[in-house]
Amino acid sequence: MSLLENFLPAFLEEVVGDRFGRYSKYIIQDRAIPDVRDGLKPVQRRILYAMYDSGNTPDKGYRKSAKTVGDVMGNYHPHGDSSIYEGMVRMAQPWKMAHMLVDGHGNWGSMDDDPAAAMRYTEARLSWIAMELLRDIEKRTVLFKDNFDNTTKEPVVLPARYPNLLVNGVSGISSGFATEIPTHNLREVIDACIAIMNKPDITVAELMTIVRGPDFPTGGLIMGEDGIREAYETGKGRIYLRSKTAIEDLRGGKQQIVVTEIPYQVVKSKLVNAIDNLRMEKKVEGIAEVRDESGRNGLRIVVELKKDADAEGILAFLLKKTDLQTTYNFNMVAIVNKAPQQLGIKAMLDAYIEHQKEVVTHRTQYDLEKAEDRAHVLEGLVKALNILDQVIETIKASKNRQDAQNNLVAQYGFSERQADAILTLQLYRLTNLEITQLEKEHGDMLKKIAQLRAILESPRKLLGVIKDELTEIRDKFGIDRRSLIKGEVEEIKVNLEVTVPAEDVIVTLSREGYAKRTSLLSFTRSGGEMDSAGVKEGDVIRYSLGVSTLDPLLIFTQKGQYYLLPVHQIPEFKWKDTGTAIVNLLPGLAKDDRIVGVITAKTAELTQTASTAAEGDSTGDQGGPVLVFVTRRGQVKRTSLIEYATTRNMAIAACKVADGDEIIRVFRSDEPADLLLVTEQGMSIRFSESDVSLQGKVAGGVRGILLKENDALADAFQVTGDEGEVLVISDHGYAKRSLLLDYPIQGRGGKGIQTFEFKEGKRVKPNGTKLIAGFLVKEAAMLLTLSASGTLSEFSSEGTPIDDRRGQGKQMTAIERGDALVDTFRKPLSALKTAND
Repeated sequence: MSLLENFLPAFLEEVVGDRFGRYSKYIIQDRAIPDVRDGLKPVQRRILYAMYDSGNTPDKGYRKSAKTVGDVMGNYHPHGDSSIYEGMVRMAQPWKMAHMLVDGHGNWGSMDDDPAAAMRYTEARLSWIAMELLRDIEKRTVLFKDNFDNTTKEPVVLPARYPNLLVNGVSGISSGFATEIPTHNLREVIDACIAIMNKPDITVAELMTIVRGPDFPTGGLIMGEDGIREAYETGKGRIYLRSKTAIEDLRGGKQQIVVTEIPYQVVKSKLVNAIDNLRMEKKVEGIAEVRDESGRNGLRIVVELKKDADAEGILAFLLKKTDLQTTYNFNMVAIVNKAPQQLGIKAMLDAYIEHQKEVVTHRTQYDLEKAEDRAHVLEGLVKALNILDQVIETIKASKNRQDAQNNLVAQYGFSERQADAILTLQLYRLTNLEITQLEKEHGDMLKKIAQLRAILESPRKLLGVIKDELTEIRDKFGIDRRSLIKGEVEEIKVNLEVTVPAEDVIVTLSREGYAKRTSLLSFTRSGGEMDSAGVKEGDVIRYSLGVSTLDPLLIFTQKGQYYLLPVHQIPEFKWKDTGTAIVNLLPGLAKDDRIVGVITAKTAELTQTASTAAEGDSTGDQGGPVLVFVTRRGQVKRTSLIEYATTRNMAIAACKVADGDEIIRVFRSDEPADLLLVTEQGMSIRFSESDVSLQGKVAGGVRGILLKENDALADAFQVTGDEGEVLVISDHGYAKRSLLLDYPIQGRGGKGIQTFEFKEGKRVKPNGTKLIAGFLVKEAAMLLTLSASGTLSEFSSEGTPIDDRRGQGKQMTAIERGDALVDTFRKPLSALKTAND
């Protein structure tokens, strides 16, 4: 081992932490975050200074970009040429910069995210407004530092004679910090600077009367005044950028949506493709064609619509689903005193004004030194011209130039600077005219010195100079605002008809929980029969609904929860397919919960206002459709359908269910009717629905029937008038019909009357231990039964005997010894009608 080598132990986390800390400091200060004073990242500052230093100014011809990149890389920025050229390209693109700092000639890219041509092909020079960032840099206005190899000097910051940070904005990501500052209107920002200089304690609210918000080079509509205010106060905030659009009428009753301005930083070609993909994937109905008609006259995207398409609805959908509307998040971070800070607008402008005070002070001191030196020289020249003959004699008598200079200093009291100026005086300056001009220049110079000293001695005059120069730049380069600001964020409401084609379909749900949506065409081609529906072995269709794709379904569970499931969200299957498990469509459906009701509704019924529902209509006390809930313990609740309107897709409470109770039936009531409740022990009660007052969604209902001990409700259904029969069935498969006429209307909450008699005795074959279901039948219906062992069978209501209310029924389905029926429901006869249990 060499004596010079000395190995020391070190912890990895300390070494990595130290190295990464240094790297982070470099990235933050010298690459990604701009300086609050000139609003430039180091690479941008170096590009501008290199172009200025090499004379690549707007009053001269264009120069190859490769020459500039080479100068920057060789003298100031020891990184890859691509990063330098990319920074240069950005400063030359009018859709990214509010005021371009580089005047480009050639292919500098496009809003379609086309790359600029290689730097060997493009040419560039500084723009006129970039010269204002560099103005007076030669007058010691800013500090210079050694470059990376100590061969030359580079500015630490540019004089920046206008607030470039806010005017051109910036976007950058570093280690641990990011910045996102939008572009602003030059006139407004300069006016805000002047307002702060006039009133240093001005508030952000007052500033916002001047700077209304960002002003993007791509125009568009800005929404969210609160977000702007928050950003200007804290440095963070959110706004919404919306494209400028118009709906134009075409011949033949057609319309088209025309986009002429898009949000900042949105790539036009990707936006056009996104809109066209929505058309091709049929996620929106009514778009015939999407075209990009942009050209010399500016941006123009055309979305041609089909005849009778909803233009406003389609536009709302496009705003919501594409980058026609985007969010912009302020994150105003800049380097202040070599450290990153999150700044509000006032802090930014305060820092800029302080920078300008330093710049103008240093420039004034430089001009004062030059003026004092010139005045000193002129004073000597004027004095020498007044004693010209003696001065000439002295010079002639001198041995050489140095001797002449020494003699002038010794004999006449000239300074060495004055003596040198006298010796270099040209003979034509000895004319009377020139002597008068020198005296006039001397007088003017004394006045200028007085003015410069006054500026340095008076902070008010110093601010006056800054205001005047800012006003000059504002008047020369200011442009009208391009982005329109709207205070409130406009909510986008998309009509379902825009995204979903209206179609009549069939929705089925099997007893084991498999759902599907089927087109009428598939149903017809499969024979148009319910028996041909695809189900798993041992399963059967429980609900069959003829609905529209624009409608929602309300699905209720025994635990009192409900889901709103739009029909178009149910996957489409062929009629003979099994479908998908309903748990895939209803998030959060518990394994120990089950569906007890599927209700169809129209979108309009769930979007009407509560006041409309309260006005009442032909349904008496019902202000529109009503949902009726019946529980195992005999509780009944009625609630307006409008109460169940929701935009959530999770489980929502539909009805309060007591411990040990459960919902057994939910059905829809559009007209006044009676309720018939049937208990397991063969009791029944019929009462008017209006006996149950309307309650809220989370209410638990009222008592419908007074149950005996160990009794529970088996079923409930609506009845009207006296037509039809009441069919009940026991767990042993015994069923009977009795005339509805035999069930008089009673008061709610009573014990009711008997509807089935159970056989008793040792030698008598039992007809059941409890009733499991009840139905109102007015025409022949097929009933499906399911036993505890899983046996499925069916029988016709027509084969069930008609008996009196207390009849014992007839066995309609064979039951194995030890087995019992657990469920009976009406077999859907038509896929186009709702199968009420």
